[in-house]
Amino acid sequence: MNLSDSRTAGQAAFGQPAVSQKAAAGQRTATSGAVPRQATSPAGIKTPTPLARFSAAEAVFSAIRQDIEGGTVEVGAKLSSEATLAAQYGVSRSVIREALRSCTALGLTVTKTGKGTFVVADRVANDLTLGQYSARDLNEARPHIEVPAAGLAAKRRSAEALENLREIVEAMLAETDPETWVSLDASFHSAIARASGNKVFESVVADIREALAHQSETLNMVADRQHVSDDEHLRIVKAIESGDSAAAESAMADHLSAVSVALDTILSK
Repeated sequence: MNLSDSRTAGQAAFGQPAVSQKAAAGQRTATSGAVPRQATSPAGIKTPTPLARFSAAEAVFSAIRQDIEGGTVEVGAKLSSEATLAAQYGVSRSVIREALRSCTALGLTVTKTGKGTFVVADRVANDLTLGQYSARDLNEARPHIEVPAAGLAAKRRSAEALENLREIVEAMLAETDPETWVSLDASFHSAIARASGNKVFESVVADIREALAHQSETLNMVADRQHVSDDEHLRIVKAIESGDSAAAESAMADHLSAVSVALDTILSK
């Protein structure tokens, strides 16, 4: 089935009874209407960006999470294969993988190579797994790395590095594909570390890049952080562009604090 089918996504995916009317009412479709917004670029130009089109991956993730937390799919149950879920939802396997990664990050499922994906909890874990790091470990470490890196970038950035940052942010503002945006987000933080001129910061951020992508992907899907992050990124680039080290550090600190708050909100639900 396609996600626009009149049946609930949970019913199609697992062959179970439909989720409750309350859950179904809260489920978002793969593409919803959006009102364009204006975002100001580092150069002061207001750039129209497409807004709030919920991705197919988000719709699939929402349906699976509702079924797990609502008890429709019980702890210990094995989910259908990626190919089967893709056919039932009418989406690609990459969309299914994206949704399942978020389920795993929330501690709801575990994927075992060659065996499939299994439900291991009916509520969100006390911490999230983001690649090889936990969310809490990542949140504790990032301010000590990325805040001073942003400050140094404001002092040391080359014209080429600044242009690269501008291009990444402009691409993010215009990007409607969630997976591509996540990749750009990781590139943005890596570019700031490189612009700092500090090889240690650059190496550390490169090492956690995969975890940053997992974190970004999960927050966008669960906490709808993408467009807020765009605005925060613009503020960081503006400070770096102006050569204001204190402002760059403050903008990065505020961005990382907002990310931390969003994660804490997810974990406390």
